[in-house]
Amino acid sequence: MKKISSLVLIIALSTSISFAQQKMDSFISSLMAKMTTDEKIGQLNLPVSGDITTGMANSSNIGKQIKAGQVGGLFNIKGVDKIKAVQKIAVENTRLKIPLLFGMDVIHGYQTVFPIPLGLSCTWDMEAIKKSARIAAIEASASGINWTFSPMVDISRDPRWGRVSEGSGEDPYLGSQIAKAMVTGYQGKLQSNNEILACVKHYALYGAAEAGRDYNTVDMSRIRMYNEYLPPYKAAVDAGAASIMASFNEVEGIPATGSKWLMTEVLRNQWGFKGFVVTDYTGIPEMIDHGMGDLQTVSALALNAGIDMDMVGEGFLLTLKKSLAEKKVTIAQINNACRLILQAKYKLGLFTDPYKFCDESRAEKEVFTPENRQISRKIATESFVLLKNNNNILPLKKSTTIGLIGPLVNNTANMFGTWSVAAEMDKSVTVIQGLKNAMGANAKILTALGSNFLADSTLEQRYVNVHNPKSYKRDPRPEAELIKEALDVAKKSDVIVAVMGESSEFSGESSSVTNIELPQTQKNLLKELAKTGKPIVLVLFTGRPLALKWEQENIPAILNVWFPGSEAGDAIADVLFGKVNPSGKLSTTFPQNIGQIPLYYAHKNTGRPLEEGKWFTKFRSNYLDVSNDPLYPFGFGLSYTTFDYSNFKLSSTVLKAGQKLTAYVTVTNTGKLAGAEVVQLYIRDMVGSITRPIKELKDFSKIMLQPGESKVVTFTITEETLKFYNSALKFVAEPGDFNVFVGSNSRDLQAVTFKLVKQQL
Repeated sequence: MKKISSLVLIIALSTSISFAQQKMDSFISSLMAKMTTDEKIGQLNLPVSGDITTGMANSSNIGKQIKAGQVGGLFNIKGVDKIKAVQKIAVENTRLKIPLLFGMDVIHGYQTVFPIPLGLSCTWDMEAIKKSARIAAIEASASGINWTFSPMVDISRDPRWGRVSEGSGEDPYLGSQIAKAMVTGYQGKLQSNNEILACVKHYALYGAAEAGRDYNTVDMSRIRMYNEYLPPYKAAVDAGAASIMASFNEVEGIPATGSKWLMTEVLRNQWGFKGFVVTDYTGIPEMIDHGMGDLQTVSALALNAGIDMDMVGEGFLLTLKKSLAEKKVTIAQINNACRLILQAKYKLGLFTDPYKFCDESRAEKEVFTPENRQISRKIATESFVLLKNNNNILPLKKSTTIGLIGPLVNNTANMFGTWSVAAEMDKSVTVIQGLKNAMGANAKILTALGSNFLADSTLEQRYVNVHNPKSYKRDPRPEAELIKEALDVAKKSDVIVAVMGESSEFSGESSSVTNIELPQTQKNLLKELAKTGKPIVLVLFTGRPLALKWEQENIPAILNVWFPGSEAGDAIADVLFGKVNPSGKLSTTFPQNIGQIPLYYAHKNTGRPLEEGKWFTKFRSNYLDVSNDPLYPFGFGLSYTTFDYSNFKLSSTVLKAGQKLTAYVTVTNTGKLAGAEVVQLYIRDMVGSITRPIKELKDFSKIMLQPGESKVVTFTITEETLKFYNSALKFVAEPGDFNVFVGSNSRDLQAVTFKLVKQQL
């Protein structure tokens, strides 16, 4: 009876979905039958809002384009009043009354800002990450936005690249889980007025730019693409992402924006993507500088490749009709792109109610609420990674006299991190305010700036908060004077909390660097503070992995807080004073120095691998001057308590095709405080038809344990777990021997073995 009921339900759902699809197709076909070619091309045009504001939208150039049916959507316009005024032009002053999409770079929160994406990834908490996207969607939609250019799912293994801050690190499995969580958080079922379109970026391979220089060339084998860089994009597509953004870089000698192999063969034919593809900002005209032809040529190249919407470039708007007449593009291609844009609007419900996202009452009740801020604070504490804690300096006692020193002690705007375009810069909680809030009226805090971000004022101006240059005021005093003031504070303190690192705009777009060490003027200060003999806690703000060899060797405690967002100061205080036990784990490898880059855990062996535990052996793959080891490995992060792993075993040493085996490990909290641990499972394929990484993350579980408590953590391993793309780009699991590892990071692991067999033994 239950089987019959289930079958009936499946048929009913299928029929309902089919009917809904038919209804949408019928509506769009009817609409398109009325559209001129110019109007269809207009739907493919996405300008930036520019001079549009309430009261002048009608008279602006874009306002005129909207009236002429030459705009499909706008981005970077904020506020219900402005958006409603513009939407009114589209639906009340145009021939066909087609509503607009409104997009914005809502990257890690809207006004309630969460940690930068790299920090979010260090939570290894998919529910928390999904929640951050859900809140971002609620707040953005309450301000009229219905489309976000997020998540960025680019794998990156080069911390020189500034946009490493916007992604989820170096690992394709972890990145794929986060991609799914973000898409689901933004979009939900795309039914409510607080669910918005996600746009997965940057497709593809943007994070592998040569020399870590933004917008630079990318070149790699397809085997590497499929196994290491493409999985997060595919995971986002599988999760139902509504749109994809093309990347700036070239792939196999063709800019991604003009790559038919990427946009049609892989994305649509292989992965079954049904949404629309938008370029990045001026992506089409930038192909001219790539050497692909004039504006008409590159615009036709993009449409032929499978691009549906042109962001800012106006190549489609200005040239497609001519290319159509010259048979360089077809009307079928224009129709298909137009249909995909209209489908997105239909799915959002804009044809039913074009003002669906223009409810004036929502913003006051739903944006930057106390509840949202509390969630941001909690998630921020999960993102912090404790890198070192000698002699249990942390957590601090609230009765301690703290010397709070550094350029980020009382810096409001830099709490948010890069791409916080909707944030109100004066509403973040600074570090000093957070400590005062935690310590109360009897707080004993002494402060000193100690140093500017950089010694060079000209260079500093280039770096510091490009989007909000008034947010930072440089101290004109000489470096020696700033250090002396800091030392005077240090002498009167029981413990020094040095709040240092990068400005929020040291990372992000167009913020690549060649030196990933702590800026020298800050390091000079830190060295002088170390000479005092006082215990030091380095609270490190950064948007990328840094080379911290000297700091690791000389500073007793290091807490990496990335850029924590709106509630930065309170979240930092929560962890410094032990209200929250840190549980963050690195999603990127930290090198000893820049010469090791690229450095990542899932590397291949060579034919002359260095013996484990060795530094240098002649005619082996190693350096003369430094070991091959990272400073901090992928997955690393300390706690105020300790965890023991024991009784690691498998349910069987043989995995038969179509079956599964279970890995068991007992994890015990052996310390005195409750704490969360991320239990990580890695696998190595010992013999393959192509060379395989020395280990790959395949699963993880974040658990909470009370002091003395033990839990048995289980992981399921199937044939699917072992699959990879072979030399023919077939997704296969090959029979043979496998190592499976479990532990607290990619270095400190226990191992057992099993065999995959395709036939009965």
